[in-house]
Amino acid sequence: MILEMKGITKYFGPVKALDDVNFTVGDSEIHGLLGENGAGKSTLMNILGGALQPTEGQIVIDGQVIEEMTIHRSNELGIRFIHQELNLVNDLMVYENLFLGQEINNRAGFLDRKQMIARSREVLSRIKLDINPLELVDNLEPSRKQLVEIAKALLYESKLIIMDEPTTSLTNKEVDILFDIMRSLKAHGLSIIFISHKMPELFTICDKYTVLRDGRFIESGYFKDIDEQKATNMLVGRSIVDSQLVKEDVRGEVVLSVQNLTCKGHFEGISFDLQRGEVLAITGLHGDGRGELSEALFGARRLDAGTIVLNGTKLNLHNIRQVMKAGVGMVPRNRKERSIIKDLSILNNLSIAYFISKHDKVFISRREELERFKRNQKVTNIRVNDVDDYITSLSGGNQQKVIVSRWLELDSDIYILDNPTQGIDVGAKFEIYKLINELARRGKSVVIFSSEFPEIYKIADRCLVMYEGRINAELDRDHLTEVNVMYYATGSNMEGINGKNHQSV
Repeated sequence: MILEMKGITKYFGPVKALDDVNFTVGDSEIHGLLGENGAGKSTLMNILGGALQPTEGQIVIDGQVIEEMTIHRSNELGIRFIHQELNLVNDLMVYENLFLGQEINNRAGFLDRKQMIARSREVLSRIKLDINPLELVDNLEPSRKQLVEIAKALLYESKLIIMDEPTTSLTNKEVDILFDIMRSLKAHGLSIIFISHKMPELFTICDKYTVLRDGRFIESGYFKDIDEQKATNMLVGRSIVDSQLVKEDVRGEVVLSVQNLTCKGHFEGISFDLQRGEVLAITGLHGDGRGELSEALFGARRLDAGTIVLNGTKLNLHNIRQVMKAGVGMVPRNRKERSIIKDLSILNNLSIAYFISKHDKVFISRREELERFKRNQKVTNIRVNDVDDYITSLSGGNQQKVIVSRWLELDSDIYILDNPTQGIDVGAKFEIYKLINELARRGKSVVIFSSEFPEIYKIADRCLVMYEGRINAELDRDHLTEVNVMYYATGSNMEGINGKNHQSV
């Protein structure tokens, strides 16, 4: 399929979201679509997928002008959209999600459950996903849900697949599997539009690129002709250099002491101290217990053993409100399932933690809410048309900025950040890193859970590496290298010692 989008302009009321954008994807091509949050990527793809109609411009496919692109017409043409936000129904089984809206009937007119299950097994096997088609989707980890979404796109005859941040929840191994699938699809004549904020992935898998900024076309070309710095400069319209991130040494007293935290089946014997003004990274590989540990530190997961002492006082981990009042804030992973409240406005989503922890009045003041929003908007650069719109009207990255702002408003002593830059563009990531440094400079302490080494290296004073539910190593700045992190994250130091000797360096 050869796709041409010519002169695409889109207004939402008085706001121009896209301004005369041209976008071309060739046959058997993996094309990276780059842009900051709010640059217009999702709007452009929703026009291609038929969910939105352009104000001006036209779509041409294989030389044919498509007069009116609808969702049904898009599917007929073989265009499939794997959205950044998962569109699975948790209360349905895997095979039911795969065939939702395109169910197969038998000759008697009833659902052909047997055939749908068999075809589901076939496509899941194709992407090396060992999942029972009869499994309830709600029981799956986020990364496996993402792969089910990908399987759904592969189930039907496709010519062009749009992948919007498909690797956000995937492990490194699952990303490798996805890239193998993408290369195979390309070899069989399919084209793929790949949207990602992760530069190494874009340079690894994509042939060509197109950059959007502020709703306008900036440049197209081949990845082989540019480097990451050039791509970043095009995205943000300015040069960003890591030397601008200044991290001061930590010399504060211990403010948080974690002692022997154990949650059977997830992690065991976790102990560490956190100093005032310190940024402590906790990393590892999928299944190491990090996600469950982050929840336990906030009181959101029941422990079998262990205590947390904050400023000399034992935390009441049985009451999250008390944890918040004691001075702990948390940005959880997977904002769609754990953070955003989709039926509330942008304004209310930002204020909700404040209401729970600090609001002591009978009524809610809209003026105070607006002041909170404006104050945080300056810090995190939230791009919004109307604060009373539902939070789901925002791009994924802007949703994440609202969630970060929600917790910044509490002015906590300790911040637990679980994958806080998920779905955020490179410029916004840089702003978040500067924000973390500023929190540390003000004497706040941060525990950040991340699997991205470049991110860890930019901001962490110290790093704990987990392996199979335990802390396998503690790395200071002098020993914080990607080789060391992977050595301990994979348990390489455990070989030949029955997995019982945990080292620190």
